[in-house]
Amino acid sequence: MMGTSILHTEKLCKSFSNGGVQQHIIKNLDLEIREGDFTVIMGASGSGKSTLLYALSGMDKPTLGKVWFGEEDISAYSNDALAVFRRKNCGFVFQSIYLLENMTVFDNVMTGALVAQKNSPALVQKAEELLKKVGIGEETWKKYPNQLSGGECQRVGIIRAVINEPKILFADEPTGSLNSASGKDVLDIFTELHEKGQSIVMVTHDIRTALRGNRVIFLSDGTVVGEYEMPPYGSDDSKTRREGLQDFLDRMGW
Repeated sequence: MMGTSILHTEKLCKSFSNGGVQQHIIKNLDLEIREGDFTVIMGASGSGKSTLLYALSGMDKPTLGKVWFGEEDISAYSNDALAVFRRKNCGFVFQSIYLLENMTVFDNVMTGALVAQKNSPALVQKAEELLKKVGIGEETWKKYPNQLSGGECQRVGIIRAVINEPKILFADEPTGSLNSASGKDVLDIFTELHEKGQSIVMVTHDIRTALRGNRVIFLSDGTVVGEYEMPPYGSDDSKTRREGLQDFLDRMGW
C-alpha cells in the first residue's frame, strides 16, 4: 500500500539526562508514515520504540530535529498548541487502560468527544453503534471500569480513541496486558479500522500483533535498521505471511 505522507521526521533526536549523563534514545531518525498504512514499530527492549511513538504523536517534544504532520512542523508547537493538535488529529490506545474510574463506560467514550468540544445526538448514536459493534452491549454502558474485564476495558478505550475519527491512531502495546482471546478481539478491531482506511502506528514486541500491519519498521539503538512490507492482513496466506515476517525479524536479530 503506497499512500501519501501523513507524517514524517527530519533528523529526529531524543535524549534524556540520567545522573548528568546524556542518553541518546532516538538518533537522527528520518521516517515517513504513509496515510492509510498500518505501520508497526518493532525492536528490542530499549531500542526507542515508545519514545519514537510519543515524539511522532506530539506527546513529547524531540530534543533536535522536526516532526511534520502534513505541512505543519508540530515539533515547533508550544505545549498548549500540541494539546490542541492531539485533540483534533490523534487517537491513543495504550497497554495500560486509562479509563476514568469514576465514570461509566458510556461517559468514558463520550469524554473524547467532549474534550474536542463535540456533542450532538448524532455523536451519541455513533458511540452506541460502535460500542455494540465491538460487543459492548447496552447492559454494560452504565457499568464502571472496575466492573469490566481487561478486554472489555481495552475495547472501550479503542472506541474512545476513534469516536472523533482521528487522522491517525497511535497504539503502544495495546494487547500487552490481555489474554490471547481478548487480544485477538482487540486486534480484529484494529484490522477492521485499517480496512476502512484508518492510519495506524503501533508499537509491539509480539509477532502475532505485528502480523496485522502492512508495514513493519525495525528499530535498533534509536535508528531504523530495517523495513518490511506486507499486503493488508487477510489478503494473503497466513502461513506465508508469518514466515516472511519471521524471516525479516530473524535478519534484524529480533
